[in-house]
Amino acid sequence: MIYTCTPIAQPFRSTVSVPGSKSVANRALVCAALSSGTSTLTNLPSGDDTEAMLIGLSELGLSVDRAGSEAKITRQQPLRSADLNAGLAGTTSRFLTALVATAECEIRIDGGERLRQRPFGPLISALRSLGADIRDSNGGLPLVIQGPVCGGELEIDASMSSQFISALMMVGPTLDGGLKLSLSGELISRPYVELTASVMGMFGVHVDISSHEIAVAEQPYTAATVNIEADASSASYPLAIATATGSTVTIEGFGTSSHQGDVFIVEILKMMGATVSSSESTTTVSRDGDTPLRGVDLDMSEVSDLVPTVAALACFASSATRIRGVGFIRAKESDRIGDLAHELRKFGALIEEHPDGLTILPSSLHGAKVDTHDDHRLAMAFSIVGSCIPGVEIHDAGVVSKSWPTYWDDLAAMTC
Repeated sequence: MIYTCTPIAQPFRSTVSVPGSKSVANRALVCAALSSGTSTLTNLPSGDDTEAMLIGLSELGLSVDRAGSEAKITRQQPLRSADLNAGLAGTTSRFLTALVATAECEIRIDGGERLRQRPFGPLISALRSLGADIRDSNGGLPLVIQGPVCGGELEIDASMSSQFISALMMVGPTLDGGLKLSLSGELISRPYVELTASVMGMFGVHVDISSHEIAVAEQPYTAATVNIEADASSASYPLAIATATGSTVTIEGFGTSSHQGDVFIVEILKMMGATVSSSESTTTVSRDGDTPLRGVDLDMSEVSDLVPTVAALACFASSATRIRGVGFIRAKESDRIGDLAHELRKFGALIEEHPDGLTILPSSLHGAKVDTHDDHRLAMAFSIVGSCIPGVEIHDAGVVSKSWPTYWDDLAAMTC
């Protein structure tokens, strides 16, 4: 699919509903799968990652009753043997890896080619140390796993992916004696670990988190009813478009009560010159078109999913932007430093790559044909550029199905 962007002719005012958070949804689905009774999740996103998790749970023998954006999850029996395919979903594959390690039967997990290239090593090592038998392929997918794992204490490298830690945290309370994780290296994306603890709390489980240790006592999950809050990362794109074009956008269901670290996007947009008004459940961003966009200097290690959004918006700033602390995002759905820089340069952007991030310098932009590298966040970030200049074509634009399948239709409705 090729999407041709339509530049914004004049400032607009719009109210937008973004999908439910796939980060919250996948955590809630795992907790529901580990709970006794029936859990009800509402406002589930329809993206590929969430669908892969729902299909995986069903194939593992859970009762999954899906009706629109609501799902009822019931664990009626032990997990059964299955051959799971996570597609391109990193979060789904890593969470399922820990979940199936609690089963006594053999279970296989695989995914698409890009997912096969992504690292799983620290999670595999951790689960092996807890008693799982795992056959891997060069430290990644496909995996053949047989548990069950036992509780205990282990050390894990916290500098590669918070998803490994979150995966272990969620199975921790179901293990004999619980689980204590000693974190080596600097914990990246800490808000995602805190989000995991928050979602576990919705299902009655308490987690102790300190600077270098996470402890989860053995305790039962309790079935819950959870409404999935709006996705903060997805909200960043319409909010950034409003900022870039001197328009006003209100996001419903996304406000100060959000549990997601990426709510920090509103602070970044303020730094860049936007005006922000927030309540518990709504956020409105606007910018006077006569106010220049300002560059920023930010350590984005805790909000790395926002890097494509900020980098695209920074192409229109009157001063330089330096993004730091995100070297690890080269191993995301794409190389979110190298691939992002390569594609933005096609627009004429002046970008310097660093081991830990990017510098975006003021420049004059022009239209171009860009590729998404199988990355939904790159696709949606390029729409920020396309809202401001003519001649922007985004190839393989259908990749937005990973998190926001109706993005292009919703974008057109927002800006018309």
